[in-house]
Amino acid sequence: MAHNDELHDEIGDNHAASNVNTPLREDAFNISDDEKIELIKKDVENILQTLGMDLTDDSIKGTPNRVAKMFVKEIFGGLNPNKKPGSSTFENKYKYGEMLVEKNITIYSTCEHHLLPIVGRAHVAYISNGTVVGLSKMNRIVDYFAKRPQVQERLTIQIVQELKKVLNTEDVACVIDAKHLCVNSRGIRDIESSTVTSEFGGRFKEETIRREFLDYIKLDTQF
Repeated sequence: MAHNDELHDEIGDNHAASNVNTPLREDAFNISDDEKIELIKKDVENILQTLGMDLTDDSIKGTPNRVAKMFVKEIFGGLNPNKKPGSSTFENKYKYGEMLVEKNITIYSTCEHHLLPIVGRAHVAYISNGTVVGLSKMNRIVDYFAKRPQVQERLTIQIVQELKKVLNTEDVACVIDAKHLCVNSRGIRDIESSTVTSEFGGRFKEETIRREFLDYIKLDTQF
C-alpha cells in the first residue's frame, strides 16, 4: 500500500494525466445534486473535525454546507453533462473565410491532483468551413470543461475536440497559459511560473497558420 501511495504521489506531484477523458464512473449521476451536497457536507465536516476545528463557531459552522454546494453547483459543475452548452451553429452567410480568434478567455479550474485552483487565460481559434458559432459559446465551452477536476493538457484537448464537433471542422486551435496553485503555493512554491499548453488541429498544424494565430494572441488589447 505504501508503494502505491508513493507512486500516486509521484504522479500527482508531476501533474501527469492518465486519460484524455475526464475519469468519471458510470454511476456518477445516479444520485441528485441535493443528495451529493448532503454527502459531501458530511465529508467536509469530518475533515474539519479531524483537523481540530471547532464547528460550533459561527464563522465555520456553515463551511461544510458552503463547500459542498460550491463543489456540486460551481467549481465542479462541468462534470454534469446536463450543463453542457448547446451546440447550435449558424450559416456563415457573410462568407468570412479567415481565422476567428477569441483570446484572453478567463479560466478558473481545479487541479485534480491536489484540488487547488488553476487560474489563467485560454485563446481559441477556428477557420470556418461554412458554419460559425456565437462568440459567447466559445467562452461557455471553455468554462464548461474548466469546471471539473482537471489537468491542463486534458482541458486544452477537450476544448479543441468539442469545437471540432460543434463546427464540423478540424481547423481549431487552443492555447492555455495558466498558474497552478499546487505549484505556486505548495511544493516548490514558485509564484512566478505558469504553464502553457496547446492543441492544433487541421490547418493550424501548418507553420504559417499557426504563426498567424500565435501572433494574434500576442496583440496587446486594451480598451
